Amino acid sequence: MNTILVIGGTSDIGRAIALRFAAAGWRIQIAGRDTAGLAREAADIAARTTSDVSVHRLDILSGPSFVAFLDSLGSLPDVAVSVVGLLGDARRAEADPSHAADVMRSNFEGPALLLGELAERFVSRGSGVLIGISSVAGERGRASNYVYGASKAGFTAFLSGLRNRLARHGIRVVTINPGFVRTKMTAAIKLPPIVTAEPGEVADAVFASATGKRRGDVLYVRRIWSPIMLVIRSIPETVFKRLSL
Repeated sequence: MNTILVIGGTSDIGRAIALRFAAAGWRIQIAGRDTAGLAREAADIAARTTSDVSVHRLDILSGPSFVAFLDSLGSLPDVAVSVVGLLGDARRAEADPSHAADVMRSNFEGPALLLGELAERFVSRGSGVLIGISSVAGERGRASNYVYGASKAGFTAFLSGLRNRLARHGIRVVTINPGFVRTKMTAAIKLPPIVTAEPGEVADAVFASATGKRRGDVLYVRRIWSPIMLVIRSIPETVFKRLSL
């Protein structure tokens, strides 16, 4: 039986991913800081499916604990997906270095260091798939959320470098950019329906990528984002800085 580790298992997207893989008969490892919430998710998944679900406490901001965390899993997963993220408050992040650091560390430093440690173990074993949930916000710095965008840009660049380094070892590294997703984190934001995915759509994209049904190193959940971001990336900086984005 294949095993997936979902890092950020109590998030809306993490929950959907865990349930999608469980429905396909995978063994599930869900990790996060909220052990009570993880236990509830595990019980719900177990009630809906026949899969084994285990709960693992993880503080993504505590890098020194990562080795012990991975040792505690019992078995190394076949696939690991990082769903960890913190949108934060954009205005606060502009003026509050502490809040900006939380956003940057939650979206980039912690996930990158943990996936890096997992990568070494996958190389030693000779197999594995690493999937990082990044963001279209990381493809171009925008005035409205540049701290969050910068953190996701760093994570995207890390995944790209890791992917190229591990290619010769047969380890796949996939970057998934969901675009807008309807979750609790975005509940207060008015989102355009045509480019807004549901958590289940993200889960389907992760499953398709992990199982080889959808090819590609960098995937947009809704394919419409590909031409949109091509246009956004091509706008000259002198023009871009005049836009209200």
